[in-house]
Amino acid sequence: MYRIVFLLLSSFLLWGCLEKKPEPLALPYYNEPDFTPLFIKEKSDVAKKVTHKIGNFSLLNQDSIYITHKNIEGKIHVANFIFTSCGSICPVITKNMKIVSDTLKGNKDIVFLSYSVTPWIDKPFVLKKFKERNSIKNPNWQFLTGNKSDIYKLARQSYFAEENIGFSKDSTEFLHTEHFILVDRAKRIRGIYNGTLSLEMQQLIEDIKTLEKENLSL
Repeated sequence: MYRIVFLLLSSFLLWGCLEKKPEPLALPYYNEPDFTPLFIKEKSDVAKKVTHKIGNFSLLNQDSIYITHKNIEGKIHVANFIFTSCGSICPVITKNMKIVSDTLKGNKDIVFLSYSVTPWIDKPFVLKKFKERNSIKNPNWQFLTGNKSDIYKLARQSYFAEENIGFSKDSTEFLHTEHFILVDRAKRIRGIYNGTLSLEMQQLIEDIKTLEKENLSL
């Protein structure tokens, strides 16, 4: 009798273990241009240990409307750096960003920012045509242009756009990177992805969903 009861209890415990789904892993934070991941277990430690945030900016979008840092406050955003005359990686990374955008286009709290690295060419009307040519309909995807120095400084010092160089590269040197940068609601960098690889877009989508579950106070 005791043996039967023991076997039944063991079965229930085993079934419970099988049914319990593992908690998703928290995404790391990034404080430095070399993208060394910083994993933090306690939420109370985030403010003390994570010092880097995306800086302030004010740039024109494809509709000649100013988009600033205030437009991303309290929102998750993904940033990349393109130029409309690029014939190499830009068409690929735009296509891959569109995969993510189309998957999440119903969510107003997810913003996509594509900064032009040739702003002297990519005026708002040029960016508007580029957006139309690529059939991009997500109203939360902004193509941004403005002062070259401002964009390059933001790219290198805030987004660490060229992760193996960071802000040490001279601001006059041409900026060209395939990376997508994932930023949380508090403007902290949480992920870097190779925009030329469609497989990494699936990971980016999953990571965005993970960030959506995080406490807004972070």
